[in-house]
Amino acid sequence: MSKRKICVVVTARPSYSRIKTALKAIDKHPDLELQLVVAASALLERYGTAVNYMEKDGFEIKAKVFNVLEGENLTAQAKTTGLGILELATVFERLEPDAVVTIADRFETMSTAIAASYMNIPLVHIQGGEVTGNIDEKVRHAITKLSDLHFVASEKAKERVLKMGEYPEKVFNTGCPSIDLAEEIRQNSKLDYDPFERYGGVGKISNWEEGYIVILQHPVTTEYEDARNHIDETLKAIYELKMPTFWFWPNVDAGSDGTSKGIRSFRENHNIDFIHFFKNMEGRDFLKLLYNSKCLIGNSSVGIRECSYLGIPVVNIGTRQSGRQRGHNTIDVGYDKDAIKGAILTHLEHGRYPVDDIYGKGSSGEIIADLLSREVFTFDKKLVY
Repeated sequence: MSKRKICVVVTARPSYSRIKTALKAIDKHPDLELQLVVAASALLERYGTAVNYMEKDGFEIKAKVFNVLEGENLTAQAKTTGLGILELATVFERLEPDAVVTIADRFETMSTAIAASYMNIPLVHIQGGEVTGNIDEKVRHAITKLSDLHFVASEKAKERVLKMGEYPEKVFNTGCPSIDLAEEIRQNSKLDYDPFERYGGVGKISNWEEGYIVILQHPVTTEYEDARNHIDETLKAIYELKMPTFWFWPNVDAGSDGTSKGIRSFRENHNIDFIHFFKNMEGRDFLKLLYNSKCLIGNSSVGIRECSYLGIPVVNIGTRQSGRQRGHNTIDVGYDKDAIKGAILTHLEHGRYPVDDIYGKGSSGEIIADLLSREVFTFDKKLVY
């Protein structure tokens, strides 16, 4: 019996962490053949060149799709998605996969879903059914309706997918593969590398070994015109604290130019020798850095998922993660300097939180590979009136 060809499309640096353990499990499964396709910002140096980490981890890249338009605005997002459909259709025609896997909710993942669906290739969606305050929610739910098989990350997400009318026998709570990585870090959490030597970056800080915080704040696409004002409030709060800080660059969403300009302008006009800026880190290194920090500040889903499992204190700013189930480790605040600063100080006093396993227990990758090897991808959908 020939192996099932499973084509996984990774379009951004966070998506790789979301799927890495599943990629490994698919790759070593005796009944599956992994076809890894890398596209969009995962290929670009300015966003950390995530593809380099995939190759370093030993994965063979079957195709690369360069489809990101410059501009970092709503028009560029729409055109990037369109280009992705064109290019991925060609890739799928050549690879002839038995199923295509798309991850989460970034706007580029819509390209994967549309191209596969119109080519009658079974579509597998990972992390559907979640709610957030961003364009990602519309994308996520649209992909759910295009998909044939659903691997959700929590029980509430499963309930939502079922309420959308999907067949119960095609919806599985596998947990999130990123929690597999978090479990590895929980077992071996020592910060066993020098962040500056390994990743370079910009800025000089001292005494960070005595305690530091981490910032990861992206623009909100439905509020992209306010991105610079949003990041200014965070910068002001961190400036007043003057605590050793590792700050990571935003992703490719509309508004990221405003976020980036805000950071650069603040850096030029203030003495911020206590902040060091990075573009990206390999997933395990990033989680180790987080685990050994005092607090994560921003609006990344890593604060909601991995940090809840690891008990890392999180200050979640704004609406990007609105509606997403969170653990006891998260304090939600608005775009306000004083509120951000106050939440950080509360966390610093509290310290680490207990483990929350909302998004899995550390074995999602193996579960996903097993389901991909034995589930029927397509079946007759009878209309019910």
